[in-house]
Amino acid sequence: MPRPLSHNRIWAAIDALAARHGLSASGLAKAAGLDPTTFNKSKRQTAEGRPRWPNTESLSRILEATATDPEDFLSGGKGTARGNRVPLIGLAQAGRGGYFDDAGFPVGGGWEETAFPEIKDEHAYALEVTGDSMEPFYREGDVIVVSPAAEVRRGDRVVVKTVAGEVMAKVLMRRTRERIELHSFNPAHDPRVLKPQDILWMARIIWASQ
Repeated sequence: MPRPLSHNRIWAAIDALAARHGLSASGLAKAAGLDPTTFNKSKRQTAEGRPRWPNTESLSRILEATATDPEDFLSGGKGTARGNRVPLIGLAQAGRGGYFDDAGFPVGGGWEETAFPEIKDEHAYALEVTGDSMEPFYREGDVIVVSPAAEVRRGDRVVVKTVAGEVMAKVLMRRTRERIELHSFNPAHDPRVLKPQDILWMARIIWASQ
């Protein structure tokens, strides 16, 4: 006889899913593009103490983000989870030394890990957005996945690291032998024009949790 889908069981399944992917409940919510507080303990009951259930959209999004089917979710991981795991750091950390080699591939041991849908590039990594410089495309807490091996073309959304150590996410608008023109996501921030020799590496954004 199938077990009933109780309030405690559904929340326990969410916690177990997060733990299987090395995440907190808050980290799982962010990986799925949800508000980080979506699965907080305080959200599991109303102010009057009545049980509060997660909505179907939030459940669907965490299953998609971790490539987990509903049966595996409810079984507590006794099935096979198919999510990819990619290195994750904050965008603000990315400018510090020791996280990338000269080609823009992730190195070092300071990375966390997070789960995302099927991504072909074994060298892909994730950056967590901080601040408002990327609005309205990406907001603080969103996670972008970057492919250092992908071809970069005009109009692509990219992450750029300069020789001076600055890391920024921009839109590549023009690239010639003499200059590289980068436009900001947020219209309040001016475009940047750099010389090719000022850029250490440039990698394409291939996915975002929104």
